[in-house]
Amino acid sequence: MDGDTRYSIGELARRTGLTVKTVRFYSERGIVPPTDRSPAGHRRYDTAAVERLRLVRTLRELGLDLATIREVVDRGLPLPEVAAVQAEALAVQIRVLRLRHAVLTVVAERGLTPEETDPVHRLARLTEDQRRDLVDDFLHAVFDGAATDPVSAGAMRSMTPELSEDPDAEQARAWVELAELALDPDFRAAVRRTAEELAADRARVRTTGPRRDLVAVVRDLVAPALAAGVRPASPQADPVVAALTAHYAQLCGRPDDTGLRRRLLLRLESANDPRRDRYLHLLAVINRWPAPEGPAPALTWSAEALRARTG
Repeated sequence: MDGDTRYSIGELARRTGLTVKTVRFYSERGIVPPTDRSPAGHRRYDTAAVERLRLVRTLRELGLDLATIREVVDRGLPLPEVAAVQAEALAVQIRVLRLRHAVLTVVAERGLTPEETDPVHRLARLTEDQRRDLVDDFLHAVFDGAATDPVSAGAMRSMTPELSEDPDAEQARAWVELAELALDPDFRAAVRRTAEELAADRARVRTTGPRRDLVAVVRDLVAPALAAGVRPASPQADPVVAALTAHYAQLCGRPDDTGLRRRLLLRLESANDPRRDRYLHLLAVINRWPAPEGPAPALTWSAEALRARTG
């Protein structure tokens, strides 16, 4: 295009997709000054003004303020440096907005009152150190005294959430709910009771090899029966129940009798807490792990099978 071409303010607006009012605003502030004026005194702009105005529009859409834009277009500031600072500021804003979105979603879903909203908001705003302290306090409250047991130590590691510095909205919501569970005294007591009971059972027999968590063993032994639709009280369930009780008898160093089966039933009922399943689901969301296969169906099936055979 001919470099001597001049555009009126209306033509400049049409070429850049802006309104005449916006072009005039930038022109009056010297960001896109007119090249010259017509004999009648109207502003006129050259082709360089078109490109300059398109750059201004882009930078405004990216959130830069007018003072910074003027320094950039006048070549006073290197655009890459400005972009780096702006990107970091936006990243912080995005993290804040995600946490706000998480809180508002929880408030809306639960129908919380203003008084109930405050602790949820505070949980969402915890720093990384504060989150770590909350989790450590929960895990030590649950496993303290059992942490020297290898299985319990492994359970502590597997129950530790690691919220990233840039969580998405789903992770932020999951963190708020998991933190509430971790602070719930009743949930803490229930998990601690289960951990202590299972650790005490394992402590009865000294073994040199690795020992698996009872809940994991139950889930693996019962999975085929669940998949096949075997009813807990049916004769087809007898071999599965025998395998379960044999494993538990070996774990405890006790004979496989009615007393042991009743003890195992109490352990399964104690472990079959829906809040535990929920905690593990939230943990997977926060840590970006695959969705866990909850133990509740296997624990429920096992408990019903034992109950049918112990009266």
